Amino acid sequence: MAEWVKVGEIGSPAPGEVKVIMPRGERIALANVDGQYYAVDDVCTHDGGPLDQGEVIGDQIECPRHGARFDVRTGRAMTLPAIFPIKTYPVRVEGTDILLELEED
Repeated sequence: MAEWVKVGEIGSPAPGEVKVIMPRGERIALANVDGQYYAVDDVCTHDGGPLDQGEVIGDQIECPRHGARFDVRTGRAMTLPAIFPIKTYPVRVEGTDILLELEED
């Protein structure tokens, strides 16, 4: 069974930005794409780089190390050198709260 955990409030991160959240000690990148929030593992599948330090370009996040891009909506690797997807997490907004769905341990 899953649970919804508050990880922030609307406006943070700002549109076009990303920030790290750590709801259970694991690094998750929370991206704001035109007011919609998406959450993905904060690790590039190519070399383990921190995606939160990359740039949000449209609906993609770019790894700052080698330029691999991932679709923040699906986790799909969009450009080389990455070929494997990143994990995504369901996100919803309730009032001003940003909630992330996490599987129970």
